[in-house]
Amino acid sequence: MHIFIDNKSGLPIYTQIYTQIKEQIINGTLQEHEMLPSIRGLAKDLQISFITTKRAYEMLEKDGFLYTIQAKGCYVAPKNLELIREENLKKIEEHIEQIVQLAASCSLRKEEILAMVEFGMEESDQ
Repeated sequence: MHIFIDNKSGLPIYTQIYTQIKEQIINGTLQEHEMLPSIRGLAKDLQISFITTKRAYEMLEKDGFLYTIQAKGCYVAPKNLELIREENLKKIEEHIEQIVQLAASCSLRKEEILAMVEFGMEESDQ
C-alpha cells in the first residue's frame, strides 16, 4: 500500500489517507480481506501521529471499506457494489458540473456536448 502525504494540499492528513486508501480499494489495488498496515505502523512509516491514522481507519470502517478483527488488525471489507456505484456517480456528477461550466464559457450548445460524450463512449468501446 502506498500513501503520499502532501503537506501543501490544504487537506487534513487523515482525509488524504482516507481518500487514498479508499481509491486503492475501489480500483482493486487493495484486495478484499487484505490486511492493512497497523495503525501505529502506518503512522510510523508516514511520520505522523497514530491518532491521525486511527481517525482515517475509523472513517474507512464507518463507510464500509474496512473491518477490524480485535487483536488481529484491519482488513479490506468485501466490496459493496452499491457503495462503489454511488461513489462513482458522485464523481461523474462533479465532472458534469465542470463540463457545464466550461461549455457555458465557450458557448457550446447541449447538442455539441452530447455529441462529444457519445464520441467518447464510442471510442471507449473499441
